[in-house]
Amino acid sequence: MADEPLILGIETSCDETGVGIVRGHTLLADALASSVDQHARFGGVVPEVASRAHLEAIVPTMQRALTEAGVALADIDAIAVTAGPGLAGALLVGVAAAKGYAVAAEKPVYGVNHLAAHVAVDTLEHGPLPEPAVALLVSGGHSSLLLVDDLARGVTPLGATIDDAAGEAFDKIARLLGLPFPGGPYIDREARAGDPAAIAFPRGLTAAKDLAAHRYDFSFSGLKTAVARWVEARQRAGEPVPVADVAASFQEAVCDVLVAKALDACRTSGIETLVIGGGVAANSRLRAMAEQRAARHGIRVRVPRPGLCTDNGAMVAALGAHLVASGVAPSRLDLPADSAMPLTTVSV
Repeated sequence: MADEPLILGIETSCDETGVGIVRGHTLLADALASSVDQHARFGGVVPEVASRAHLEAIVPTMQRALTEAGVALADIDAIAVTAGPGLAGALLVGVAAAKGYAVAAEKPVYGVNHLAAHVAVDTLEHGPLPEPAVALLVSGGHSSLLLVDDLARGVTPLGATIDDAAGEAFDKIARLLGLPFPGGPYIDREARAGDPAAIAFPRGLTAAKDLAAHRYDFSFSGLKTAVARWVEARQRAGEPVPVADVAASFQEAVCDVLVAKALDACRTSGIETLVIGGGVAANSRLRAMAEQRAARHGIRVRVPRPGLCTDNGAMVAALGAHLVASGVAPSRLDLPADSAMPLTTVSV
């Protein structure tokens, strides 16, 4: 609706410089500049490189977003920016830019939680989020299960990774198999030609004793080690490594645990909506498995299109729009960047 606030979102928590513009639940612009190619030769994100890339990209990305939306900065009603969690230097670039634009245009600014934004972005695809809902957030730095009672006011953590996040495990196994960085898309692609049942890799924290203490928590370090040992054994024996089968079996183990725990949380809580977000939510096997298994229990799965799963400004704008619509007060202009912002803090 034309009378709904026009919200601009800025995202710089890792290696993507994103600026999005939304009106209500309608996405008007989603401009993105990625520095992933600069990190690929290191096999992972280098914080200093990411920060410099954000500095170079923030102004042209802002200009592209405003042009794409057909609006001027003066037309914006509020600016939302990722204040955490993320890389400290990268966050500071976005927060400083948001403050500068807010002062220049005399607009309020909202410092928001990156992870809550991954939940909010689904509203751009599927409309208002049913509350309560369970959210499964899976990315390079996070694997979390959340109970979303009121996204504008806070979320309740149910479980999280106790070691490697799912996306981190994808990157490390891809490197082991000689695949490029970031590993997620390449593992997904290789797995399509492989047999997911070829190798019985372990499912972390699913034994009875582990479930008693870590029912909704995740662990992928043991799986990562198991894959590495299996590959090394083949190499020592002088046998070829079946990359497609390893990728498919590894991917199946990760997705099996993620989906099982997420659906368990839904069923135990009596909640009928599961939202999946974060970069790993773009994985084709995770999406298919979640929908197939959820259908058996009458649970609806909401997953944004792959382009909205990875870090972007649209998700920050979507959360900002939700906060404005819910009457949440804007942040102070001296809002900090918090690299360790807890899940329970949606806005600062």
